[in-house]
Amino acid sequence: MTSRPLLHRRWPTLAESLPHLPLGDGPTPVRPLTGLGLRCPVWLKDDSSYGRGGWGGNKVRKLEWLLPEARRRARTILTVGGLGTNWGLAATLYAREYGLDVALGLIDHPVDDHVRAQLDRLRASGATLHFLHTRTRLVLAAPWLFARHTHGLALPHYLPAGGSSPLGALGSVECALELADQVADGLLPEPAWIVTPVGSGGTAAGLALGFRLAGLRTRVLGVIVNDTLRLDSATLARLAARSLAFLRSRGADLRAVAAPAPHDIVTEHRWIGPGYAHPTPQGRAALDRAGSEEGLELENTYTAKALAALLDLDAAGHFGSEPVVFLNTFGPR
Repeated sequence: MTSRPLLHRRWPTLAESLPHLPLGDGPTPVRPLTGLGLRCPVWLKDDSSYGRGGWGGNKVRKLEWLLPEARRRARTILTVGGLGTNWGLAATLYAREYGLDVALGLIDHPVDDHVRAQLDRLRASGATLHFLHTRTRLVLAAPWLFARHTHGLALPHYLPAGGSSPLGALGSVECALELADQVADGLLPEPAWIVTPVGSGGTAAGLALGFRLAGLRTRVLGVIVNDTLRLDSATLARLAARSLAFLRSRGADLRAVAAPAPHDIVTEHRWIGPGYAHPTPQGRAALDRAGSEEGLELENTYTAKALAALLDLDAAGHFGSEPVVFLNTFGPR
């Protein structure tokens, strides 16, 4: 178990300049996925176990860095997401535990059993929910949302969708450093690729930067699941570069580290289907296989589409015989 983040251990000056709020225990486990009949060797890094509170997964890693800044600036967090937002639920549950109110601007997308259950959790979470239906209406309502949730002269502290900011991406930098330590400990070989869903970009950007910091050659294959944001390789590489610049601004001596390049983060759009949160036949099949053959719980919006991409690319020989890691970001409680 870890409570002191690896970023603080490797660059001690960050312990003074970059606050961290421990919300989960690492390292999260790795294990080979041998039941799927894949051509390449694949390991699972299971971030579903991360988080000590009412929700888990990779969103909690982001909140460990985002919440200290939010607590310093405001009494209320304002953030956005879809009707079944895992991000919004995690942000609410952990923020309220540390004395912050949360307001969520929500937009519509297809509703299935998972989304209905998430809506029930969101309504019970204590967040103030604003159903804006479309992205356009959400943007137009922004001034009203800020005014509605201002306390005295204190504006709400805005967190972007998915917590994908230069600060929030540090959660996935930690994940990559953690994986690098597991490679060094002999728990798995150095992977050529890590496959992850990409909904807002912070996970892919943070992983790519973390592998650079750790000296690994691992590349990120980001399976795009959100068609409402620009999430191409160059955009994600720019976010990684901004996180690197942020670490330098806080005193980390990283002059010898180059920012990830676009070729370090390869994005795939072919498994998104009709759009964000629209289930696909390939995703459903991958979800069923993961559950029946590996005992792995996924969901249709993010992780099932990412695994579907991995399965299809493996069948096409894309990875050859190189080791691959699948990052499970879904953390139900």
